[in-house]
Amino acid sequence: MSSEQDKKQKTHQKKMEALKESIDASVAAADIDRGVGILLTGNGKGKSSSAFGMVMRSLGYDYKVGVVQFIKGQQLSGEEIYVREKCPSVTFHQMNTGFTWDTQDRSSDIAAAKTSWAIAEEMLQDESYHLVVLDELTYMISFDYLDETNIIKALNNRPGNQSVVVTGRGGGSALKAWADTVSEIKDVKHAYNEGVMARKGIDL
Repeated sequence: MSSEQDKKQKTHQKKMEALKESIDASVAAADIDRGVGILLTGNGKGKSSSAFGMVMRSLGYDYKVGVVQFIKGQQLSGEEIYVREKCPSVTFHQMNTGFTWDTQDRSSDIAAAKTSWAIAEEMLQDESYHLVVLDELTYMISFDYLDETNIIKALNNRPGNQSVVVTGRGGGSALKAWADTVSEIKDVKHAYNEGVMARKGIDL
């Protein structure tokens, strides 16, 4: 090893040692063992995809998972097909009305939302669920289909070891205050805006 290479190696090693010390200290400081609330929001692609990534993680440890999808339901999605056919241990429910701009029926949408929320509430009261995903729940609040106060109360009163992921654009300040982790996905560029069709396995 040349003197220049040796110098770079020592500099690199020193940086990595400092980084490791910092990371180890952060890991040691995180000593609270409980479930977490996660809000995945923003106008970018990937909110539901991220949530289903956590579903797969939980299933890897044989944890019980519940999923309630609001808004979606009329058009099959890859996650629905996979979970229903390959993951019978996952409790999976869809509001099954499709998008609100398809139904154009506020009363029907509200009724479907309340039915779906009743199922979600049961999951949020059941300590056997390690993870509950409430996909697109934020729209139910912004459209005033469901009472925000009741939602926050149910989220706060869930079992201590249960984690919950809420997805969807917006959601309001109350959901952000409830969540332990908030990630906002930004839309920088999207193929759909350039006329590219939604693709199975990627968008659907």
